[in-house]
Amino acid sequence: MIKVYGVTKKYPARTAVDDISFEVKRGEIVGFLGPNGAGKTTTMRMLAGYLPVDAGQIEIAGYDVTLHPQEVRRRIGYLPESCPLYPEMRVDEYLRFRAELKGVKSAARKAKVSEVKERCGLEDVGKRIIGQLSKGYRQRVGLADSLVHDPDLLILDEPTVGLDPFQIRQVRELITQLAERHTVLLSTHILQEVEAICERILIIKNGRIVASDTEENLHRMLHACSIIEMEIMADREEVVARVGTMDGMNVRNANELADGWLWLEIEADSPALRVDLFNLVVSQGWVLRELSEQQHSLEDTFVKITSDKGEA
Repeated sequence: MIKVYGVTKKYPARTAVDDISFEVKRGEIVGFLGPNGAGKTTTMRMLAGYLPVDAGQIEIAGYDVTLHPQEVRRRIGYLPESCPLYPEMRVDEYLRFRAELKGVKSAARKAKVSEVKERCGLEDVGKRIIGQLSKGYRQRVGLADSLVHDPDLLILDEPTVGLDPFQIRQVRELITQLAERHTVLLSTHILQEVEAICERILIIKNGRIVASDTEENLHRMLHACSIIEMEIMADREEVVARVGTMDGMNVRNANELADGWLWLEIEADSPALRVDLFNLVVSQGWVLRELSEQQHSLEDTFVKITSDKGEA
């Protein structure tokens, strides 16, 4: 669906995008992440045909963005970070106008507008003036606009920016539903959205793609060891000594808690070593209250990849 080959975009004072290449397959839901100023929005604007590339090539559904811009735009639904709406227009009026601009035939226009209103939860506000709607509803109007011509690809740049938690949840659920029929490229600072929705993650830093994989594989690549937490009722020195002799394990922390409980943080070569720890507890007659693997978050992985302290 998307093929990017060696694309570069330069401004007078800096290089915003520096020789990037990546692909998004048809039907994928891909999260596009990066720190502020990393080149995300510039890349998405080039994909949508709103900015020309300085070097390289972009193909959308087999069409070159530079050579066939109209064919590309027919196949893209683009929701920019600050969605440009006409606040003086009513929702129905605006969506009919946008459908006409996007080449939806007059015979099908009414049906398409009704369809996207239903999909985006706008049935009750069709007669309302856009400028009088809440931020959440205006985002829904923007999404409906991006869908009205039934595009193959949705490019969504910060679709939940400025929304409250309830509105964020609503838009997130809507995007999940949309992904059943469309390829989706999603840029956001809310990492929970990526964890909940996306199948694969692209991370850009200083204008270059520095990671491209599933969340699970990125975690595995960047966090070589598993961290196992254990709470038991036992003598601290005996536990540290026993665990320290086991292959593939290293006790990082052992702290005494209230009421005689002991908390351990153990670095292990594999999460499967929890079984060996459990068997040790049973054989020694210790009382076990917790035995779990510490989960790495997408935030941990994102910070590790994009930190200036080291490159991924």
